[in-house]
Amino acid sequence: MTASPELGTPQLASPDLLRSVFRQHAAGVAVITAQGENPVGFTATSLNSVAAEPPLISFGVGASSSSWPVIARAEHIGVHILGEHQRDLAATFARSGADRFAPPTSWRPGPEGVPVLDGVLAWLVCRIINRVPAGDHRIVIAEAVVGDPAGAGRPLLYHQGRFNSLRE
Repeated sequence: MTASPELGTPQLASPDLLRSVFRQHAAGVAVITAQGENPVGFTATSLNSVAAEPPLISFGVGASSSSWPVIARAEHIGVHILGEHQRDLAATFARSGADRFAPPTSWRPGPEGVPVLDGVLAWLVCRIINRVPAGDHRIVIAEAVVGDPAGAGRPLLYHQGRFNSLRE
C-alpha cells in the first residue's frame, strides 16, 4: 500500500477500520420490532429500501442479539422511522438488557400482531421473505404489507456514535 496525501494512510481491513469508516456515514434511525412470547425490538441504522415492486426492505441484525431468536422465527416485523424527538426511544432500543416495551415506551399491537410504536415519523409492517447469513449478522429481507407515512417531524440521524438532528 502506498500513502496518498489526499487520502491519508491506508489501513488493512479490520472490524475497527469498518467501524471507524462508518462513523463518518450519517444514517437514519429505525426501530425494528417483532412479536414472540414477548415483544422484541432493536435500534437499526442498516435499514434500506430494496425495491419498489414488490415493495421490499432490508436490515441487518446481529445473530447474537436478544432479538434474533424471535426474528428468526417471525413471519412479520415492524419497521419504525424515528423522529429527532425520539432520541431517548432510540437509546432504549439500542441498550442491551433494557425492558424496551415498558413505560415510557408507548406502543400497541398492530397488524399481524406486530408491536407498533407510537409517535414515529412512519411505520411499516412487513412479511419476512428471506434471512441471509452475513458474517456475525443476518440480513433480513421483507415485503411491506401495510404502513403509515403520516407522522410529523424531522428524522433522527446516527453519526459519529451519537443520535443527531438533521440540519439545513
